[in-house]
Amino acid sequence: MRRKTIYFAGAISGGRTDVALYRQIIEALESEGHHVLAGAVAAEHVTSSGEVLDSFAIFDRDLGWIASADLLIAEVSMPSTGVGYEIATARYRYGIPVICLYRPAHTARCTAMVSGDRGIELIEYSELADLLPRLHAALAKYTATPPGLPPR
Repeated sequence: MRRKTIYFAGAISGGRTDVALYRQIIEALESEGHHVLAGAVAAEHVTSSGEVLDSFAIFDRDLGWIASADLLIAEVSMPSTGVGYEIATARYRYGIPVICLYRPAHTARCTAMVSGDRGIELIEYSELADLLPRLHAALAKYTATPPGLPPR
């Protein structure tokens, strides 16, 4: 399996209750050899007030990261306008595959703008142990080495 650069998206302004979960998912991805661009999403010290950087610097940095990624993984259980923007940017501006992770018990329903987009792979899960094998299988579709080509 070829390793990928993955942009990981999760709520910051929408709430920070899932930061430990984000870190666990990112650590699992990194343990498989993937390079994960996550910035403030996984930072324990960042509150829902966000980073110290100004919004222009954050915007420019994060769009640069998305542009350099092979795919975007977003945890969408905590509603977030920023995460929605990142998903749309990856899909429609850069043509990057998107995998969204959603816990049905966390909110009443996943937004139709994610669950209704046939181009987004949506993985519903309840616990990390349930998610990781399914995420690994989903990633295999994007990280397989084409026949006849050496791994990167």
